[in-house]
Amino acid sequence: MVRLSSVTGVVKDSVVDGSGRQREALRHFLRSRRARLSPDDVGLLATGRRHTPGLRREEVAVLAGVSASWYTWLEQGRDIRVSDGVLDAISHALRLDDTERVHLYRLAGTNPPQLTSRGAAPREASRLQPVVDGWLPAPAFVVDQYWNVLAANSNAQSLLGVPSPGQNYLTAFFTDPSARVRFPDWEDMAARLVGQFRVQGARFPGDAHFDLLAQELCCVDEAFAGLWARHETCSTARARVRVRVTGQKRVRYEHLTLSLLENSDLRLMLYMPLLHVQEAGLDLVAS
Repeated sequence: MVRLSSVTGVVKDSVVDGSGRQREALRHFLRSRRARLSPDDVGLLATGRRHTPGLRREEVAVLAGVSASWYTWLEQGRDIRVSDGVLDAISHALRLDDTERVHLYRLAGTNPPQLTSRGAAPREASRLQPVVDGWLPAPAFVVDQYWNVLAANSNAQSLLGVPSPGQNYLTAFFTDPSARVRFPDWEDMAARLVGQFRVQGARFPGDAHFDLLAQELCCVDEAFAGLWARHETCSTARARVRVRVTGQKRVRYEHLTLSLLENSDLRLMLYMPLLHVQEAGLDLVAS
C-alpha cells in the first residue's frame, strides 16, 4: 500500500499490484501483435467487414488450436494457467520472433523457453572488427557461445594471446604454454573460464557441441579436465586480470564482459587498464 499526497494535501491510497500490471502488459502485447497481422499474412480468407486492423481473436484461436473463449480470457489478462505448448502455439500463430516469444512467456508468468544457439552470420562477425579496433590501445575481442574468436584487435592478440578469428580462445588458453607465462594468475583465470563455459553451455541444453568441445579439452589438458570435473560455475560480469608483458613488467586490467543486444550469444571482452597500481614493489602502469 502506497500513500500518495496531491498538491492540495488530499491523501489517496493506491495499491501497487505487480501481477495486475503484468496482466495488463500481456493484454496490450497480444493485441498489438494481433493487430499487425492480416488474414493474408497467415493464409486465412478474410470474411466480413473489419472495423479494426489485424486478425480477430477467433482467428488467432483457430491458428493456435485453442478455443476462442480461452484465447479471449488470455488476452483480457485473466488469471488463468497457461502451458508452454499453448504459448508456443500462440507464438507461432502470431509469428513472434525469438525475442517476442521470450517476452510472451515472461508476461504469462512462465519460465522462458530454452535458447537455441544461432551463431553469428559472417556479415555480423565482420562488423565487430571496427568495434574492437576502436578500443585500442586497450585489448578487446569478441567470442561466440563456444568461445570461438570472431574479432580481436592487435593488442588483444599480442598482449593477451588471443588467437586469430576462427580459432577457439579456450583451446588456445589451455594448450598454449605461453599462456601460463603470460598470466601470473593463470590458475585463477582457468577456473573462472571453465566456470563461465559451464554457465554458457547450460543455456543451450540441446546443443551437443559444448560437450564435444569440453571432451576434446579434457583429453588434451589435465588442468581443464580437473576443473571440468569440479562442475563449478562463475559469473561472467567482470574480473581483474594481470598480464606479464616483458620481463618483470606487469599490467593489470579490469576485464568487463558484455553481451551484444542483437545476438546475446556473442560476448564483447573489454580490458580497461588500471593505472599506477603498486604490487610487490613493481610499478604496474598500463601502456
